[in-house]
Amino acid sequence: MPKLPSQEQFMLEGPAGTLEALIESPQEVEPTALAVVCHPHPVHGGTMQNKVAHTLARSFLGMGALTLRFNFRGVGKSDGVFDNGDGEVRDVLAAVDWIRGQSPELPLWLAGFSFGAAMAIKAALICHPDGLVSIAPSVARFAGGLGEQPDCPWLILQGDKDELVDIEETITWVNELDPGPELEVFPDTEHFFHGKLTLLRSAVQAFIEKNA
Repeated sequence: MPKLPSQEQFMLEGPAGTLEALIESPQEVEPTALAVVCHPHPVHGGTMQNKVAHTLARSFLGMGALTLRFNFRGVGKSDGVFDNGDGEVRDVLAAVDWIRGQSPELPLWLAGFSFGAAMAIKAALICHPDGLVSIAPSVARFAGGLGEQPDCPWLILQGDKDELVDIEETITWVNELDPGPELEVFPDTEHFFHGKLTLLRSAVQAFIEKNA
């Protein structure tokens, strides 16, 4: 059985106080990249321990990245209250600043699930990561009307049976972007990727490897 990655929980400074965070590093190898993973909607039970966010973190760890998850303001031990996406983008940027401070020479990836995917997309326009992975992004409510797209390799994954994020809305939105991200639609898959997390991890890792 492979060894679990080393991990440490801590509090990092955010714009509304401190943010509860978890940093994980691959064991027995030096990290070759950095990754920040953003969790789903805080008001609907989303935390950094969400299983899709956890799968994203494992995907990056498996590819050798120093990986940071954190709880948005008002979640878990994080200070502050929900700010309808505005303050949460600043939370992402605080997490990015922290992890870039650890190894500024390494490439940075941003990733997120649902609400967290939308926050990562908006943050990417500001912090310019080297890669972006969006799982079932809440584009209609939180990331519409961007006007431009992040200037990095970008993957969107979504199930065709997603009951919370309409797949047709996502396709329409992607088609409005130029040149647009890479979109992969999982058949017979709902929002939380029940029974499809292994396939999800494989798809993310394949994209990372292709664009490393």
